[in-house]
Amino acid sequence: MGKLTAIAVKAHLATPGTYQDGDGLFLKVDKRGGAYWLLRLQHDGKRQDIGIGSAKLLRLSEARDKAYELRRAIKIDRRDVLAERKDAVASKVTFHDAARQYHLENAAGWKSSLYARQWLASLENYAFPKLGNVPTGGITAADIITVLTPIWQEIPETARQVRNRICAVLDYAHAKGWRSKEAPSGNSSLKAGRGLPRQVKSREHRKAMPYIELPAFLTALRRKPFYGRLALELLILTGVRSQEVRLATWAEFDLDQRLWSVPADHMKRAKAHMVPLSEAAMRVLAKANVFRQADTDVVFPGVSGKPMSDMTLLKVLRDMAEPYHVHGFRSTFTDWAANEGFADAVVEAALAHKTPDAVQAAYRRTTYLGTKEQPGARVTLMEEWGLYCAGEAADTE
Repeated sequence: MGKLTAIAVKAHLATPGTYQDGDGLFLKVDKRGGAYWLLRLQHDGKRQDIGIGSAKLLRLSEARDKAYELRRAIKIDRRDVLAERKDAVASKVTFHDAARQYHLENAAGWKSSLYARQWLASLENYAFPKLGNVPTGGITAADIITVLTPIWQEIPETARQVRNRICAVLDYAHAKGWRSKEAPSGNSSLKAGRGLPRQVKSREHRKAMPYIELPAFLTALRRKPFYGRLALELLILTGVRSQEVRLATWAEFDLDQRLWSVPADHMKRAKAHMVPLSEAAMRVLAKANVFRQADTDVVFPGVSGKPMSDMTLLKVLRDMAEPYHVHGFRSTFTDWAANEGFADAVVEAALAHKTPDAVQAAYRRTTYLGTKEQPGARVTLMEEWGLYCAGEAADTE
């Protein structure tokens, strides 16, 4: 039988302190006049204090009944009541909301605005479709594996980044009290060879189309013009990376000067890049202008006028039954240029690569662009590449 009585409880409500009833049940009255029932138990060797409710709303008999139910749930049913309560709170916070709040709070400390944008875009592309509306407290290792499986071998580096970012959001949710447990560890169930298969190392070098196959491929690509195919064609003709063409806006193009000024925050090295536009590239932009949308400045828009997903370009290749990777076209361009005898320095400048030699980097300031009256080596390079891609190179020799 408990130590407290209904009369004693009423008297204690006027005096701050902690009053024991027995079997772990306490009445706690604070100095501000607040009073509540508390159940203290041992669970898995740890002490747990579980709030039962306001002593001004729950009578002593009701508090004892709730304490009995909790003791039974923990000791007999082996339930983690505190975790269940945290998960109930977490049910109101979706992964989408948690990820966006984490991004908002942390983006300012990242190395560049491009990285901050890429961080969120990777979750928008791969995680949100499956996890976006799922409560943070309900996401398991199996759910994360479901997200990663389609891209784990295809784009392994991106897949690992997505895994780490999902886990970062879930750890953040745990710290906020929206999730009872920390994220599944990348060293346990989410490690390659355990919950996920080992990644094939040979995929580290993305498969490139042999340049001899490129003119025929582009002929097939042009048969059904739409944003994804036009974007891929411009990527091939200019030697840029996927993000640079996907994020491109019309404001970046000076069509009179035939120059594309890629801003620093679109570039991998966060350094602005100038791209001379060949006649073939100008034709692609003319086609894109026909489909231009009035409500967006993005050259190749995806859903709602926003930049298209990086999977869009890969999907074009897969729909055409091509086994190559989008990034591999930069290698295709490099191989062709080497075979044609173009200087390495000019090709590296076209690809916006960093000069590996520190001394050369300090003294080599040229962009190889030249002027409109005297075009530089890069202009010649891109024009001849455009002719080759169009299948016209043989006619110009």
